[in-house]
Amino acid sequence: MLQNLVHYGTHLLLPLMVALVFYPKQWKVAYVIMLACILIDVDHVFATPIFDPNRCSINFHPLHQYWAIGIYVALLFFKKTRLLGLGLLIHILADVLDCSFM
Repeated sequence: MLQNLVHYGTHLLLPLMVALVFYPKQWKVAYVIMLACILIDVDHVFATPIFDPNRCSINFHPLHQYWAIGIYVALLFFKKTRLLGLGLLIHILADVLDCSFM
């Protein structure tokens, strides 16, 4: 129960807080962009089984590997891709927290 609260709270509430604090005039757009980063979970369809509650996503799924995380960090350095980078890293953070419960 706590694990789900932390995981989904990080996915949904942390982007909202970031949007409200750092993008107050455009918080809705910022929030939607960061929420859309949940779509990197599409890489789960390549795993068998697709969902395994005892599997850590980090460095297992292609878009959750360390090289990809490096790209997400690099996105922070450019204004046009910063929100995307933030959203992707928040997603990775949620998955890291999820792994810590294992």
